[in-house]
Amino acid sequence: MSTTRDRRFYIIGAGFAGVSIAQEIRSKGIFGTVAAFLDDDPAKIGTRIDDVPVLGPISDVAPLIKKRPTDEAVIAIPSAGRDRLRRLHQILEQAEFPRIRILPGLSQIVDGDAHLIQTRELDPQDLLGRSPIPIGLKESLRYLRGRRVLVTGAGGSIGSELCRQLLSGGAQRLFLFGHGENSIFEIERELRILQEEGVGEKAVIVPVMGELQDRDYMHFILARLRADVVFHTAAYKHVTMMEANPVGAVTNNVFGTRNLVEAARNAGTQRIVFISTDKVAEPMGVYAATKLLAEQIVRLANGDGLECIAVRFGNVLGSRGSIIPIFQKQIAKGGPVTITNPEATRYFMTIPEAASLVLKAGGVGTAGELYALDMGEPVLIQDLAEQMVRFYGFEPGKDIGFQYIGLRPGERLSESLTSPTEEMEPTDFPRIHRIRSADIDRDALSQTIAELERVCFPQPEAAALYRNRRVLREILSRYIPQLTIPENEPEY
Repeated sequence: MSTTRDRRFYIIGAGFAGVSIAQEIRSKGIFGTVAAFLDDDPAKIGTRIDDVPVLGPISDVAPLIKKRPTDEAVIAIPSAGRDRLRRLHQILEQAEFPRIRILPGLSQIVDGDAHLIQTRELDPQDLLGRSPIPIGLKESLRYLRGRRVLVTGAGGSIGSELCRQLLSGGAQRLFLFGHGENSIFEIERELRILQEEGVGEKAVIVPVMGELQDRDYMHFILARLRADVVFHTAAYKHVTMMEANPVGAVTNNVFGTRNLVEAARNAGTQRIVFISTDKVAEPMGVYAATKLLAEQIVRLANGDGLECIAVRFGNVLGSRGSIIPIFQKQIAKGGPVTITNPEATRYFMTIPEAASLVLKAGGVGTAGELYALDMGEPVLIQDLAEQMVRFYGFEPGKDIGFQYIGLRPGERLSESLTSPTEEMEPTDFPRIHRIRSADIDRDALSQTIAELERVCFPQPEAAALYRNRRVLREILSRYIPQLTIPENEPEY
């Protein structure tokens, strides 16, 4: 019976990352052996690195290797763009490697740092979208060295990736804040394992269970933690779910953000970086409206020792509840893949790229400003679905069909990072733009929040308003005129 010690690794790429992983496999001695490097560089082919042969070109030698059931191919080429990754995946699939792993985005941006623990199964998101630009993460995170950093929503898709990358920033403490017990447990455990395997630096990791909606608790915990920098990613985010639960969306996204900002100011926090969304440009639904209000709350909080910036971006590939995992499940059951409209488009970038650009913006952004990440060109959802079907070895429209379900409440055919009253201008930093917008009407915002508060929280003098959905939508529509109130909207 074969064991993991019998496993043979074929490292695709004989550069620093591949060599680092090979040395780690050899030093541990329990995962198996490195059988060979596969590379296309003529100067390396035919040589040996640490007594391991370098074979190539990859397309020629991969089919000739006699594979065992436990053999693995590990793609360790940080400089590989999406087109090259697609070609490598095709070669390795056709060569019938039993398992294909990849060194994902984190290893592509952390300077000279690659570990076996960071590899994972090749996923469709690795082959979709554009190629990320290289970012020297350690240099980008210098502003966090020795600081106390808090991430809200640390167990979410963006929050957890921020935490992984923050390991390389030299932070003194990293607070993982969230209200989901399992998600915080998982990211804490993952970060500790990464640290044990030599990834990043030895920040003290502190899980913090808490609820943004609890104002008293937020003031108590921020005073205790004394965080210097806060990355605020926590939010209810699913568009259709928030349409069905509008009061909960406002309570969490708007008042949770207000609680955090006020508590951070009182606790002496120096900087807040707020994660916004492209959906705030001319909001079409409740979720977008709540994020616009939260974005404005954060921007107006700037001053008196607290620096606040907001960063907008669009969809990220593979986030929980996004279309990538939904499509994966639909393909796994044989289809159909559901698409709202054949003309629907969205912006996409990978989670690691989004997180690294947010961290960069957090350091170089000017206090009080609004930024947007360059999302590239919008992608047809239809094209994305067809690429995923092909990734799993099926023919679109033949093996796996498509079903068009129409736009749902709060959705639009295409997204934009700016509204007609806003202008985007470049900064000195690749893929980070500044948004110039009209001044926020502070009085109108304050009045809207005061009215929403009477709906979201029980008040004896306004008992009939408590959790009244129709009244809440009326308040939002006065502040954001393009919002409409569904004719069948119930009061509760």
